[in-house]
Order: sequence, then C-alpha cells, then structure tokens
Amino acid sequence: MLGAPLAAQEPNPKDNWVDHLYPFAYYSSADGFWLAGHYDWSSPMGFAERPEPSFGRIAFDAGLSTQGSYAVIIDAQAPAYWDGWRIGLTLSLTRANRLGYFGLGNGTLYARDSTKGVGRSYFYRVSRKTNGARLTVQRRVAGPLRVLVGGTLEHTDFRVLPGESVFERDRTAGLINDSPFSDVVGRVGVVFDMRDLEVDPHRGVLAEAIVGRGRGYTRTSASFHAYVHPLSRLVLAGRIGGERVTGTAPLAVQQTMETSEGPVVALGGFRSLRGYYDGRFVGPGKIVGGIEARYGLLWSPRLMELKLIAFYDAGRVFAPGEAVRLTRRGLHSALGGGVALALLRNTLIVVEAGKGTEGAQVTFATTWTF
Repeated sequence: MLGAPLAAQEPNPKDNWVDHLYPFAYYSSADGFWLAGHYDWSSPMGFAERPEPSFGRIAFDAGLSTQGSYAVIIDAQAPAYWDGWRIGLTLSLTRANRLGYFGLGNGTLYARDSTKGVGRSYFYRVSRKTNGARLTVQRRVAGPLRVLVGGTLEHTDFRVLPGESVFERDRTAGLINDSPFSDVVGRVGVVFDMRDLEVDPHRGVLAEAIVGRGRGYTRTSASFHAYVHPLSRLVLAGRIGGERVTGTAPLAVQQTMETSEGPVVALGGFRSLRGYYDGRFVGPGKIVGGIEARYGLLWSPRLMELKLIAFYDAGRVFAPGEAVRLTRRGLHSALGGGVALALLRNTLIVVEAGKGTEGAQVTFATTWTF
C-alpha cells in the first residue's frame, strides 16, 4: 500500500531545469575575432541511454565580430520533452558582413591579385542581413522514422561593401537582384535517425528528405550521413547530400542548403565545403560529400573526449535548368584537420583548418560539419 504513494512522489527528471551563463571568444577566417555571450536554461538528460542532448532547452546567444558581422539568436528546442514529438522554434537577427560572393555558377574564378589596390579589398565580398523565425515540428511514426512539418518567415537584405566588387558588377549587369526579399516558406519531410548520440555520434545513420515551398520557388533537399566505430577510439563519418531549386530562386536561397536542423551556407564554408570561403560557389543545384576520421586522444565516452580530426570534402553547384546528379566532373575538393572536445552528451567544440585550391580557411564551431 505504501508503494504507490511513494512511486507517485518520485521526481520527474523533466522538471529539473538548470541554467548556464558565460562569455566566449573565437576566430574565423571570414569574420575575424568574435566576442559573444551565451545563456541557456535546459532540462538535462543525465546518463540516460538516449540520443537526444536534453529533454528541452532554451538558449540565447549574442555576438559581434571585428569585421562587423553580428548574430542575436533565441533558440528553443524540445527534442524529448513530449514522448514521440520534437519541436523547435528559432528567432534570429544576423548579419554576415563579409560573406563571399564570387559570381554565379560552378566555374567562377578567383584571382588573388583582384583584391589588391585601392578600393578592391572587398572584391569578393558582400554584406547580407537576415531576420527570421523558424518553426519545426517532428512526429515519430515508428522506431527511428519521423515526419517533419515546418514553416519560416524570413527577410533578407544585401548591402554592397565599399569599393569595387563582383557583386556590384553582377548587380549592374542585371545578373542578380539585390532588392530586399521577404519569404514565407512551408516544409514537409521525413527523417530516419539511428544515431547513438545526436551531438557527437559514434555509430548509426541519419537520412532525410525535405521539400520546401517559398515565394516563387520549390526546394528539394536530401542527405545521408553514416557513422561507424571500427576501433575503440576511432570514429569514421561520411555524408552525401544534394539539393535542387526550381522556379525563380532568389540569391539568398541559392546561397544556402536546407536541413532538418536549419539552412546552412552552401557551397563553401564549415557546413558544406571546408577549405573554401563561405558562399564560394552559388547555384540552384548542389551536391556535397565528405569523409572524416575522428581519433580520441583522451577517451572517456559521454564524459570527455579529446579528438584529432582529418577530413576530405568535395562538392559543386549546378546552373538553372541543369540536372543535379552525382558526377566527378567539376568537383571542388579540400583536405584538412583539426581538434574537437566533446563534454558529456550536449557540448562540442571544434577547431578546424581546411585547404582547397584557393588557400586555407580556419573555423571555430560548436557542431560537427555532419
């Protein structure tokens, strides 16, 4: 008779919320040094054998770079608070003040001498401001299979930087439209997720297919990630992804690639093609692939792992009307490496350097590329 009342009084771990507040600084090749602050309020999962990083989390991040970029983001995620449901809401005010723009297409050229001389410092740069609200709801259908629906409200505004630039040339020639663009997007998709741990997977697969409809265009995206753990301290990861945009795709859409977690800059940059500048190649069609080795120097899984990284990335873009396909022709590739620190089940810090055919890029991140 005493068992039932005592069981009823057991605390629900989802009701245990803790907060964290800290400043941090880092460097990236695109934006220079960043000074930022982070606050989050989360319901930790502890050592439960589940892949999610927490039951729920609300985070606020704000940062400013020495090159004039900034980010103010409120992110609320509930990956496991309600059984069978995942809900995410993100509000963001961002400016990429040194975003790359080298022209449209897969064959655009880069000449280092083009940035020399008076008024040519930003020859391959443009400033892009984006304000958005994004809602994503996922429902488990069976086992690792989920369906996804979501919507985005987004406003994008480009600004020409001082001096001569490829962006200004293309705008004058009528090749691009830099008028402020407000977009309303609906998304549906499926996600198949068998990763053992979402923040730092050691084994499993993640496959997703998403169709989004915006103002005057349709975006179809798909990707497959695989993780294997052949040796006690070694994790091998690989991914292949592609995207096709039909209709009248605005420049801001062509500069990104959709995922279930949110859009990423593509093609070029940490989330798509390391070793190349952010936004290096622009087109409505994209393929991207990569392989990565992660070896643990210090190895205490789910407590602390200090890892060395080696990677190879490749990808290309396709012009309007060109079929998106797997091909070796026209691929851009890069090699690189770095170091990563994983703490518990929800914290990851990655510092990487990659080199393509146009120099090297250094990146700081709090997530894996894939």
